[in-house]
Amino acid sequence: MSTPRTTAAAPPSGHPLKHLALHLLTPLLMCLGMALAYQGAFHQPEPHHLKVAVVGTAPQARELAAAVQGAAGDALDVATLPDRAAAEQRLLDRELVGAFVPDAGRPELLVAKANSDTSAMAAEKVFQRVATEQGVPLAVTDLTTPGKGDPTGQGLFFLLVALSIGSYGSVAVIGAAGAAMSMRIRVLTGLAVSLAVSLIGIVTAGPVFHVVDHDLAAVWALGWLYSAGVIGIGIGLHSFLKRWTTLAMMVLFVMLNFTSSGGVYRPDLQNGFFGGLHSFWTGAGFLEGARSLLYFDGGAGFGGNLLVLVLWLVAAGVLVAAAALYEKRGRVTDGAGSGADAGAEEEMEESVVAV
Repeated sequence: MSTPRTTAAAPPSGHPLKHLALHLLTPLLMCLGMALAYQGAFHQPEPHHLKVAVVGTAPQARELAAAVQGAAGDALDVATLPDRAAAEQRLLDRELVGAFVPDAGRPELLVAKANSDTSAMAAEKVFQRVATEQGVPLAVTDLTTPGKGDPTGQGLFFLLVALSIGSYGSVAVIGAAGAAMSMRIRVLTGLAVSLAVSLIGIVTAGPVFHVVDHDLAAVWALGWLYSAGVIGIGIGLHSFLKRWTTLAMMVLFVMLNFTSSGGVYRPDLQNGFFGGLHSFWTGAGFLEGARSLLYFDGGAGFGGNLLVLVLWLVAAGVLVAAAALYEKRGRVTDGAGSGADAGAEEEMEESVVAV
């Protein structure tokens, strides 16, 4: 007599599809966020209170400044300065984007392209029209010297990108693979990883590509401070957000960070939202601090940029402390999920990298 076979019931189709849809939500939200952030920040760069000056004490200089201001409206803030030395100082203090020196035969525009090449180009466009109306060519003088390997001045922005991806990408590994470890071990691991990330960044930006050709130790220190803040915030967030941490990190350190850093356009060419973020966001703190170190002798607002990075690191410390307390009270189950689920989460988080 044969024993009847028992056929295993097929798993319901609803659960796998729901599970798949839930995981697809993350990349779709990333797509939406990237589209809104990048296009919102970069789609229409226009001057907003771009600070320029006309050099000279003669009535003609004041009349020219008034005419340029009247034609530009809110796009420009036009001042007059007594002499070339005052204009150069204001440019090196990063208080001006361009200074026009009138001359009947050879008008000159002074700029500091290391402050922002795109802003300098916007100023050049304004005063090129003035020179064209006079029927003479415009001479442009750059008061700064870019790094040997960074003629466009964009290299520091790409260093910021590398530091950011190395930092927030590591958070996924520390949060998933290190979920069973104590918060103290995760934080120490994060500090070690931030050291490695900053060293990779400064070695590639310095000896390899010569984007940074002096003050390597100072720029490296800024990079470590920046990376430690990003990783610390990620470790803290992971306790609360779990698999949504990657999305949150991308919002904070890609979508809002790269767009407000000043690496492509500074606030004077952006709308008010991203221009406002530039004053206190961590990527801008690193980028502008590095610019001040490399091209403006450590002045031009360096102290404020350093303070921004320190405050973000302090915020990371507060968040980590809150996360440790949250876990201690038993609101988070450490390592209670199956190894397959943890591995799937880790694989998902590590696979998505966007710039």
